[in-house]
Amino acid sequence: MSVHAIQRDAFINEITEAALQDRDVYFISADMGAVALDAYREKLPDQFVFSGISEQNTIDVAAGLAASGKRVYTYAMASFITARCYEPLRYMVGMMSLPITVLGVGVGLGYEDAGPAHNTTEDIAFMRTLHGIEILSPADVESSVEIARLTYRDPGFRYIRLERPKLPEVYGGRFAEALPRGMCTLAEGDETCIVASGFMLHRALEVARELKRDGLRIGVIDLFRSTPIDGSVLLAELSPYRNVVTLEEQALAAGMGSAVVEVLADEGEHKNVLRLGLPGRYLFENGGRDYILSQCGLGVAQIADRVRAFAATESA
Repeated sequence: MSVHAIQRDAFINEITEAALQDRDVYFISADMGAVALDAYREKLPDQFVFSGISEQNTIDVAAGLAASGKRVYTYAMASFITARCYEPLRYMVGMMSLPITVLGVGVGLGYEDAGPAHNTTEDIAFMRTLHGIEILSPADVESSVEIARLTYRDPGFRYIRLERPKLPEVYGGRFAEALPRGMCTLAEGDETCIVASGFMLHRALEVARELKRDGLRIGVIDLFRSTPIDGSVLLAELSPYRNVVTLEEQALAAGMGSAVVEVLADEGEHKNVLRLGLPGRYLFENGGRDYILSQCGLGVAQIADRVRAFAATESA
């Protein structure tokens, strides 16, 4: 698998091309170090707003522009553009049904040793409570580009969760077809599947490859749209499986795994479910993303052991 540009640059470059043809496209940010965003600002200074290091002000300005008919993108560290901005997002964007795209970079433990203030480990939980929002977590450059095109083609209230590191490509030209469904099966399995997204999707694929050497066929589903989830589509994707593992770089309370369980309950569908994620506490450990994940039981080998044991118990 090849590795290309980072998600942030791929997304912003796509919007830059649209903005060069459309004077109603605006970016709002205080970031002065993102390569693609710096290029956007140089090319389109009249379509860039420097909001200062005040993310709530960013959302307020974005709301005014969106209410005036502009296509508005806000960009900041994920932990700051979400938790700090929940109130203005609720009142200024959600209640007014304004089509603003909120770009958050460095989701989960993407900022590694920057500490709990920079960790974005509860954002799915509270952002999915905002009415009318769509939450998307691309896992590679292809999905980032296609999602960028969607935000321009069909403006709406969206939160896009972008990863910091370069990640391997997983879709090979298939993502555009999968996008309307909100999810896609990337590996076929027998009785057990893993549902994941973003950074953890790659970990799920590693686990599936490791368990395949043990003779276990584990399915992998990319749930790249965690809000809203189409219940009929999810049930169709899960129909081959008795056992479902949800894997996320989030605290388990109200996260992606909870969203999956809610859909299963609402649809009256019974599955054996194992939710794997981060502990419900703030993480002060240092040592890098892989180390912190391993300390939380989310190393590849650790996940493989949990999935193996779960599959064996529920299939007995």
